[in-house]
Amino acid sequence: MTPRPPDHTFPEDPMHAHDPRGARPAGPPPVPGPGGGRRRRALVTAEHGATVVVDAPERDAAPAGAPAATAAKEAPAAGGGGGRDRYLDLLRALALVRVVVFHTFNWAWLTFAFPSIGVMFALAGSLMAHSLKRPAGSVLRSRARRLLVPYWLFAAVVVAAMLVHGWRIHSWPRMLLWVLPLADPPRIAWAEQVTDPLWYIRTYLWLVLLSPWLLKAFRAAPRACLAVCGLLVVLAQYDRLPLTEPALTPAVDLVTFAACWLLGFAHRDGRLDALRARTVLGLAALCLAAGGWFALTHPTDEGFDLGEIPLAQALWSVGFVLVLLRFRPRRLTRVPVADGAVGLLNARAVTVYLWHEVALVLSVPLIDRMWDVPFFEAHLPLDATWFQFLMAWPLIGAAIVLAGWAEDAAARRRPHPWPTGGGGRRARARRRL
Repeated sequence: MTPRPPDHTFPEDPMHAHDPRGARPAGPPPVPGPGGGRRRRALVTAEHGATVVVDAPERDAAPAGAPAATAAKEAPAAGGGGGRDRYLDLLRALALVRVVVFHTFNWAWLTFAFPSIGVMFALAGSLMAHSLKRPAGSVLRSRARRLLVPYWLFAAVVVAAMLVHGWRIHSWPRMLLWVLPLADPPRIAWAEQVTDPLWYIRTYLWLVLLSPWLLKAFRAAPRACLAVCGLLVVLAQYDRLPLTEPALTPAVDLVTFAACWLLGFAHRDGRLDALRARTVLGLAALCLAAGGWFALTHPTDEGFDLGEIPLAQALWSVGFVLVLLRFRPRRLTRVPVADGAVGLLNARAVTVYLWHEVALVLSVPLIDRMWDVPFFEAHLPLDATWFQFLMAWPLIGAAIVLAGWAEDAAARRRPHPWPTGGGGRRARARRRL
């Protein structure tokens, strides 16, 4: 079977929309790609976070260090209609929903069913490799801005709430971590739940900052880089990293998901598609078997939660990522309501991730008030966890409306209260240009 080319028409990363960019001149005449298709370049404009593809046949040069047979190829978006890559948008949306479900029900088996964090890091790594075709300094500034501006809004609200509830600042230098989250910022006990998601923001920031060097090293020696990631996560699992707190915890999270980030590089460069299907399936099966075995033989106080077992998390996530990035459905059925929800989650991914724990916390006093209304007490399952899950989503929607503008400000585009990722008339009109 001829491998399909890698997909490069999705947004800049799982948390941020692509920078608006002007049309580029077309290169040499189109050349046949695998399966008889044309290579195309994604020329991107922004319409409330929408990515629009304009035909521009062009032959791209192979990235440095990539095999000649796997020169990076710009491919049309899934679904054939141009625009966003619906499959990768769907993966991001599923990952976000799974995070909210897990933090509501605390089902450890969900970490096996869909390792959402590993998937999001892999997608981000792929998109980071694409962005680094531009000068590294401008890419790092853009990525940091898109991540940190929504984070600063969240930090301002949380710090203000802690101060109102009597918190006293004991270390002003550590308060800088509320500005640049390279380690865990100081907080009081009741704020630990709402700030729990910040570990992902911290790890993501570190991987972004390291990416220019990681990408060069990976393209020069991909197998060696993956082997080093494996060695480091083994050391992390057995507490052998030569670090102490507060540096140890960020380092453990970093090495746990570094391999997923590197697999994102491999996806972007076409290395995964160059591998035979049976080779990828064999590697994925080996990683999943090893990760599952290690998790089941090393239970923690939280049970068999992969989040508490770094080596099992790394192996299981790598196995899942290999399958998801190498194999994909050729067509996805369009469902307008579902497409709108997926577009919204992608356009406001940072907001949903940062504020979903706040929504879950606020749902508790809201449900407590509902107990005082006889009709609600008689007819609603107020004591059910799944009802809390349902109540959290309107609160997440409120966060999108009230705080989502920070993502637009970070991307330097006009704020929009309820973006849908480009499924409307204006996006279609742009595709006709």
